[in-house]
Amino acid sequence: MTAREPATPEEFAALAARIEDEITQLQVDAFGPADALRLGLILVRRGTEGALPIAIDIRRGEHILFHAALEGAQADNDVWIARKARSVERYGIPSLLLGTRPKIAGKRIENEGWFDQMSYAAHGGGFPVSVKGVGMVAVVTVSGLPQIDDHDLVVAALREFVEGGGTLSA
Repeated sequence: MTAREPATPEEFAALAARIEDEITQLQVDAFGPADALRLGLILVRRGTEGALPIAIDIRRGEHILFHAALEGAQADNDVWIARKARSVERYGIPSLLLGTRPKIAGKRIENEGWFDQMSYAAHGGGFPVSVKGVGMVAVVTVSGLPQIDDHDLVVAALREFVEGGGTLSA
């Protein structure tokens, strides 16, 4: 895995465009607790097959629908998950996009006085679960890998979920 971090404004712009496409592509028809379990188990399978030291979380606000820690995950991963999920909930976009957009202009969101780094994280791994015609209904988050790998793992699992019929709730 281990994707290379962008280094130039052009690379950050390309990454932002890719993430924006993923947001559009990865919407579902409905999403409930059974769907959270199915998506969570997709992530567990992918993480186990890759021997990835990750924690996985799917939540709707304060309601945790799914949570798992695979071999090698640490307590700090849960802290990162909470901060990434809070970022997605507040800003309505993937946590990687939140950190990527300012870098196009050579800035870091963490340097902005209004951005509370103790509560929020602009690092990859948090992604909104969006229902078509409704909007965000949950957040899926992974922590334990480099940030782009966390993001890409979530996107791959969401893609598998959507391609597999997307929902059990409908």
